[in-house]
Parts: sequence; C-alpha cells; structure tokens
Amino acid sequence: MYEKKDYSGLIGIPGISEKALITHLALYEGYVNNINKLNDLLVEMEKAGDVQSPEFAELNRRFGWEWNGMRLHEYYFGGLTKGGKDRNSDSELDKNIVKSFGSFESWKKDFISMGMMRGIGWVILYYDKIRGELFNVWIDQHDQGHLAGASPIIALDVFEHAYMIDYGKDRTPYIDAFLNNLDWAEIEKRFI
Repeated sequence: MYEKKDYSGLIGIPGISEKALITHLALYEGYVNNINKLNDLLVEMEKAGDVQSPEFAELNRRFGWEWNGMRLHEYYFGGLTKGGKDRNSDSELDKNIVKSFGSFESWKKDFISMGMMRGIGWVILYYDKIRGELFNVWIDQHDQGHLAGASPIIALDVFEHAYMIDYGKDRTPYIDAFLNNLDWAEIEKRFI
C-alpha cells in the first residue's frame, strides 16, 4: 500500500497561495489513493483469472497514468521549500547544467520557455546517465513522453490546477515562484 507524503510544510510558500497548495495536495492524494485502488482491483482480477478482459488491460494502462501522477507530484513538491535554498555553483549538477546548456542562465531560459508553451503537462529536467547529459523535456500526459532510462531532477507542473487559482492563465509569475522556491540541496541529491 502506498502512502501519501506530507508536504503540508509548504503551506505559506511565497508565490503559491494556501488555497492553491491545498487543492494541489488533494489532487496528489487522489493519485496515491487511486494507485492503491487500482492495485487492489488488478490483484483481484489476477486471482480470478480475468487477465484477458478489456477491463484488465485498461486498468493496467490507467495504472501508469496514476503512478506517474503520484510520482511526478512527489518530485514537484519534494523539490520545493519556503523561500528556496541556493544552488551550489560548484556542485556536480551545476557543472553538468553548464556542460549541457552552456550556462545556468541558458538552462533556466530554456526551462522557462518550455513552461510557457501552450498546453498542459510537465517540464522535467532529466539526466541521462548513459550520455552524462541533461535535457529539458515537455511531457503532455503523466504516462507519455518520458525519456526511458533518464532520471527526473526537477519537475514543474504546468497543468492548470497548479497555477490558475493564483494567476489565471498567466504562468509567468507561477513559474517564477516555482523557481524561487526550489530546494537546490534536495535537487542535487537526485542527480547523484
């Protein structure tokens, strides 16, 4: 059984209202609950030998959606802290950002540009250990478009629920708030 992580300590984070955060956390909790419900249903169907049905197939497909919804939100919330924590420009992550993008500012500009693209989804900074390279990637849906074998380092939620309560259709101040509240010490752990 999966249990939701407690991110209530983020309430009061600059640039994201309590109402928006509580709504977002409830959505995350729904993903965790749905993972548990789907898991129970799939186990029962397997026990009953109902593994050739369209329902079994669709529930398995839905599992990927709910799982990634849960996990991406954990990357999102887990990478934030009130007021942010400064990045270490001597860290291995920072050095790799410069290697992959030319400079930290170039990475940030690219990341923001992707976050401003029309549509719903996620912007994820991925690390490909095989090539030793970082990529900013747009993900439309939770379960589609991920880079196989690459590790998420930063996950920016750009589904409407993340910003519309506070900013309407204007993502700019939301993305600024997100970046200003990044916990670079935590994010660097994901790179190691």
